[in-house]
Amino acid sequence: MRIVLVQPEIPQNTGSIARLAAATRTPLDLVGPLGFSLDDKHLKRAGLDYWPLVDVVEHPDWPSYSESFEGGRLLAFSARAVSPYTECEYRTDDRLVFGCESTGLGSELLELADPHIYRIPIVEEGVRSLNLSNAVSIVVYEARRQLGL
Repeated sequence: MRIVLVQPEIPQNTGSIARLAAATRTPLDLVGPLGFSLDDKHLKRAGLDYWPLVDVVEHPDWPSYSESFEGGRLLAFSARAVSPYTECEYRTDDRLVFGCESTGLGSELLELADPHIYRIPIVEEGVRSLNLSNAVSIVVYEARRQLGL
């Protein structure tokens, strides 16, 4: 299983996700263009001193990332999806794909992942989406629970 962030914009979110990746030993793919530098102080602060423990790979763009595929499914997560993330039967070779904070995943990437597109239910209609780092945490731990990790 791998966490895939497509064009993340907020360094603190990516830093928090990197910390999660270190804690769970889940590889992290960053697909650009990134909205910040990997040297950003906010990114480093959110990831604390765990960066050496993160298996992180940076890709300049989606075509470069897709060339690196070595099997596995693309599972996309979108606030606009119909199926809840708990209905997915996770596998160890899955790639958990999350879009940028302001616009999510574009239609092209959602088409690539179809029919594996899931949402995290939100009860309050006035809330559009969850914070990216929270969403990634919820999904990673559900996948780990199902896989017995």
